[in-house]
Amino acid sequence: MTSFRFIHTADVHIDSPLIGLTRHEGPAAERIRSATREAFDNLIGQAIDEQVAFVVIAGDIYDGDWRDFHTGLFFSLQMGRLAKAGIRAFVLYGNHDAESQITKRLTLPDNVSVFSARKPDSFVLDELKVALHGQSFRQRDVTDNLVPGYPDPVSGMFNVGVLHTALGGMAGHENYAPCSLDDLKAKGYDYWALGHVHNGQVLHEIPHVVFPGNLQGRHIRETGP
Repeated sequence: MTSFRFIHTADVHIDSPLIGLTRHEGPAAERIRSATREAFDNLIGQAIDEQVAFVVIAGDIYDGDWRDFHTGLFFSLQMGRLAKAGIRAFVLYGNHDAESQITKRLTLPDNVSVFSARKPDSFVLDELKVALHGQSFRQRDVTDNLVPGYPDPVSGMFNVGVLHTALGGMAGHENYAPCSLDDLKAKGYDYWALGHVHNGQVLHEIPHVVFPGNLQGRHIRETGP
């Protein structure tokens, strides 16, 4: 199997307000207001510098029903940076993206592949022997276990499952797309790229089951990566 590297991120929440910031003014406060953009800009820069093969975003690019199209344009421009570097991106829409007006209207560069919300979807990178499987949220409140519908692993390939889930219930997170760790392990994939839970954690190795955590902490209980 060809050696490769990729970046797995989730819960970017571009332009999400930081709790308590409205009480502060000045240059420091202005910089903090742009922290989610700066964090994502840095991640894209790292992907380019490290020459990764692809980037996986496991949901919640946006932050709910945002109507400011500049948020979407910022994301599209960042995807364009990846395109110029020859890096593909695989995007799964989570609960916040499903309710966003931006998601429905934004055109993304050709290097971006978005997992369908109608049914589980797969993308195969023959040159790397990689298969990615996932299903985006159609609406915010997805209460079904989506894992049983995911396709079987592709033989002879490194299989990545992408899923936005609370994994049976995590404190402080709505129990969307609930499933168990055993459900994920039984699927036979090599890596589960999860999103939704904002605390970064490796839940299992061989196969890897990973929550990367949110990219930028937005209040005192969120520390970021």
